[in-house]
Amino acid sequence: MAEAPALIGLDVGTTGVKAIVFDPQGTPRGTGFREYGIICDEPAQAEQDPRLVMRLTLEALREAVATSGIHTAAALGLSVQGDAIIPLDAHMQSVHPAILGMDYRSAPEAEWCTANIGARKLFDLTGMRPHAINSIVKALWLKRRRPEAWRRTAHIVTYADYILAELGAEPVIDWTMASRTMAFGLKERSWSRETLAALDIDPVLLSRAEPSAKVIGTLSREVAAAVGLSPGTRLATGGHDQTCAAVGAGMIGTGLGLLSAGTADVLSTASATPLVSDAIFDGYYPCYLHAAPGLYFTFALNHIGGILLRWYRDTFGGSEVSEARARGRDPYDAMLASMPEGPSPLMILPHFNGSGNPVCDMQSKGAILGLSLATTRGDMVKAILESLSFELRINLEYLRNAGVEVRELRTVGGGARSPAGLRIRADILGRPVATLQVREAACLGAAVLAGTAAGVYDSLQEGVGRTVRTAAVYEPVNERSKMYESRLAVYRDVYPTLRTLNARI
Repeated sequence: MAEAPALIGLDVGTTGVKAIVFDPQGTPRGTGFREYGIICDEPAQAEQDPRLVMRLTLEALREAVATSGIHTAAALGLSVQGDAIIPLDAHMQSVHPAILGMDYRSAPEAEWCTANIGARKLFDLTGMRPHAINSIVKALWLKRRRPEAWRRTAHIVTYADYILAELGAEPVIDWTMASRTMAFGLKERSWSRETLAALDIDPVLLSRAEPSAKVIGTLSREVAAAVGLSPGTRLATGGHDQTCAAVGAGMIGTGLGLLSAGTADVLSTASATPLVSDAIFDGYYPCYLHAAPGLYFTFALNHIGGILLRWYRDTFGGSEVSEARARGRDPYDAMLASMPEGPSPLMILPHFNGSGNPVCDMQSKGAILGLSLATTRGDMVKAILESLSFELRINLEYLRNAGVEVRELRTVGGGARSPAGLRIRADILGRPVATLQVREAACLGAAVLAGTAAGVYDSLQEGVGRTVRTAAVYEPVNERSKMYESRLAVYRDVYPTLRTLNARI
């Protein structure tokens, strides 16, 4: 009996790669995962060996195929970390390590862009204002600070076009990744010659840009044999990991938001029109292309998310962790079980690594307010979760005032595993918060885009309809929401009150 063709989603993140084999109904059939590190030998540096990432990607893919028992795939799609660049020579070999999005050594180049081109002009052209995170700013840094590597550079690629080329296709970049570089015209859907000319970067260095969900080649025979797939698997353009996760969560229209609750909190949503107003610019929100046709994408980023709970665990939760492990419990479950009923008496400003949108004050510091001799560890844990939700609520209100309404949320990531945490989210945000049956939304989104490209689905809408299913839905409880409204009024004053004092500290 012939195998049913499957779909494969690859999610190449900052510290690990996951591969999942799905059937056409979106059921995971096999999974592979590999971790890798980041080179941080000097301040603000964040680099990676792309050859290592590629080798581990193939290992993860081979593991996923082996555990699925399926060896015929209709198509493979990619979800990748944003903003990293990899300089390659004429033979497609790297001449310098990958420079990751979180590498901020290019901050002076971002300032140069603001002073010499103009932040508002670049935002109007590309939907991205100058920042060290941006791919093309990193290319400018490479040109200025690493001239020997730059002289050998014939291609500047992201992980999207790099991995597609290594798998056997042309080095094609999808529109979602291209439009995150600050070098891609939102209106023209092509590389912005005006921007590249101002930076003195030749457009020939950049890959051809195509929309998501387009077949651009097939898996090479060598790679197919190495990972256990039969020849002929089509390779399709996917997208930036946030846009792929949005597809995998069913966010292919307006009015829906996706909360990726991991180390950081990322709240993303879509719009039918470009988001380039003064309010969006002033709030430091990006505007780039969604993987879903005809939509634009933006997100609010809070650098501190689940990592704040981990900081509490490692700093103050030693006895809780030891006791939980002795009883065979997850330490986080034990910490959450200690939370009091009702709002915490504490107020935490979670700016432990600066603030996120809409203020983006990197000099802001964290604070814990309201401490007394009656304070418990449960008070601290609940205040942490509340503070993260207060930040999200402020972003939702800011976006609504800017014309972007989010009526309900879906969530993925580690934070999606905690019913207690999700109830706090729903009560403070005042909106339903749903979890998903397939939590690896980025892998699923990449697979659905590949299935759409290969004709497994007649449209992206059909693919999402067949594969994306919600699990639990947490509705806000009116009584608790009212209590949090009064707490929110206090929270709004915390950052403005402490801003000057924190700068002095």
